[in-house]
Amino acid sequence: MIAHRIAGLALACLLLAACNNARDTASAPPAPREVSVDAVGHYCGMNLIEHPGPKGQIYVHGRDAPVWFTDIKQVFAYTLLPEEPKGISAIYVHDMSKAKDWSQPEADSWIDARQAFYVIESKFIGGMGAEDALPFGDKAKADEFVKEHGGRVVGFEDMPENYILHHDEAAQAVPQDQHDSTGAHQ
Repeated sequence: MIAHRIAGLALACLLLAACNNARDTASAPPAPREVSVDAVGHYCGMNLIEHPGPKGQIYVHGRDAPVWFTDIKQVFAYTLLPEEPKGISAIYVHDMSKAKDWSQPEADSWIDARQAFYVIESKFIGGMGAEDALPFGDKAKADEFVKEHGGRVVGFEDMPENYILHHDEAAQAVPQDQHDSTGAHQ
């Protein structure tokens, strides 16, 4: 009788462990996708490959495809605006410390946006032709960019809402022919 109870407890433990493993697998965030001709910006309705600089993608629970963004401020705006979904399972941005081509960062340069360091208030011009936040996975690289181009470094949780939603200077575009290879205004 005791052997049956021990066997029953062992079976119950195995079933619980299997359920936990299945739940862990189900809750794993989706992997970032490569920017393709099908990737269209959520707010601008334009194809991402037509715009230079780092991009973003957000996965919302219950949707297989990511929501795409042509610049980094739009990624943050999506997380802040009350009318946008809040069931976010993953947020990815291009890590510019890994990118070889700053105009079209490579597929292997995606990082978790919550782990990135962002250069803000610099002269970097993003994909929509206005000053934008610039994500780095390596804080030393972000600090190096600030020394050369100005601005300051903040983390995901420290991004000022005013910078994202009410930054008047960001609306003033700089002509595209006046940028260096990093997108900074010359």
